[in-house]
Amino acid sequence: MGQTKGTMDAQKIQIFDTTLRDGEQVPGCKLNTSEKIEVAKRLEALGVDVIEAGFPISSPGDFASVEAIAKTIRSATICALSRAVEKDIQVAAESLKYAKFPRIHTGIGTSDSHIRFKLKSTQEQVLQRAEAAVRMAKQYVEDVEFYAEDAGRTELTFLARVCEVAVKAGATVLNIPDTTGYCLPEAYGSKIKYLKEHVKGIEKVTLSTHCHNDLGLATANSIAGIQNGARQIECTINGLGERAGNTALEEVVMIIKQYPDLHLQTNIDTRQLNTISKFVAETMRMPVQANKAIVGANAFAHSSGIHQDGVIKNRETYEIIDPVDVGVDHSSIVLTARSGRAALAHRFKLLGEDLTRDELDVVYQQFLKVADECLEVDDKALANLIEYKHQIAI
Repeated sequence: MGQTKGTMDAQKIQIFDTTLRDGEQVPGCKLNTSEKIEVAKRLEALGVDVIEAGFPISSPGDFASVEAIAKTIRSATICALSRAVEKDIQVAAESLKYAKFPRIHTGIGTSDSHIRFKLKSTQEQVLQRAEAAVRMAKQYVEDVEFYAEDAGRTELTFLARVCEVAVKAGATVLNIPDTTGYCLPEAYGSKIKYLKEHVKGIEKVTLSTHCHNDLGLATANSIAGIQNGARQIECTINGLGERAGNTALEEVVMIIKQYPDLHLQTNIDTRQLNTISKFVAETMRMPVQANKAIVGANAFAHSSGIHQDGVIKNRETYEIIDPVDVGVDHSSIVLTARSGRAALAHRFKLLGEDLTRDELDVVYQQFLKVADECLEVDDKALANLIEYKHQIAI
């Protein structure tokens, strides 16, 4: 089930998941073909629009995985990455031959740094290679996405020229990556706005964000991108990706859901987010930090007495997201030395024990002694406190 918040005229944001390509580039996250197929099937069930299945030229195993995913997935577009190299594009096309909705993702570096030091080339040569790559990919598939690598640090007028060449050559999607995670949200949003206003034929294609998290701004930059006209977000489950990672799918999807005034929507069934987060974390051997937004273990946990009291009275006091919306059963009241009487009484009630005010005052003092000796007071310790309560009642 997709999102229901927002108005009837809400525009669709395509969710392009690159967990199996950019996410798998994380050291230690390598998957075999059967694992990749299972991840892809779960992404399809989640409602992802595009699955970037891999980089087929990189290895025989990656080619086989992309091909297998292309055979398996029927509702999502299957995308294969390539460089602006003839052999790359041919191999990508071959890997996608069984896909119901195939897309070749090809491109080249466009920043001065990439052109001078990585490519040892010139702007004119880059323009020629960009055009040739898109035209070649277009011979194999109708849906061609062009990426301008390091667009975040590319001078605007040249970036617009590259994009215009790609559009003219037949690109259907323009990917504007903040490859190094350098941009501030205002600058990235302005870059998207500039391209919308200065690239001839831009209305015929979809602008896409692809942001990295080196400065912790990937999600903010992606949102700035869609606020300025991008209609596809490239992201990964749990924000997996090289270095500090990519835009986290669960974060951008829930931001769009929580802000109906954006007049945007996705097809993601948000109730599956917690489950797929855990599955990807286990399968790719990359634990999720406890304080991770949306899917972290502490995302809906409360240990401060003031917060606990507020949440017990009304969940929205300290929670802007209903846990059920992301597949979490309920908020967690974690009993620690910072917890107050309200939280203790609440947990006792869940265990079938109603305390009078006087009983609570006495038991609470004993609770604090226990809490000072451990990180968290669990149900076993609470059972002992119940026994203590019965003793003092005699």
